[in-house]
Amino acid sequence: FAVWFLSYSTWLSRNGLYLEDLYVTPDARGSGAGKALLKRLAAIAVEKGCGRFEWSVLDWNEPAIRVYQAIGAEAQDEWVRYRLSGEALKAFASGD
Repeated sequence: FAVWFLSYSTWLSRNGLYLEDLYVTPDARGSGAGKALLKRLAAIAVEKGCGRFEWSVLDWNEPAIRVYQAIGAEAQDEWVRYRLSGEALKAFASGD
């Protein structure tokens, strides 16, 4: 399955498609199911006039990274992702 949503890029002044989660059951991995899901999402992005199709991957997930590189995706090394969660999120939201 794939969980995705449209985002908006102020750089492109266009929507983008963001893939939040991609999951293929262990017994189906290597069958092309993941690539088929990615291809369908790419088609949706094109149909909707999106300027990009993006997702994140953990740096240790080498099998996934190999698939992404094989389809022509490029790592975006210039961006650093930040996160607020848990107690840090609550503290910041409350002004502490």
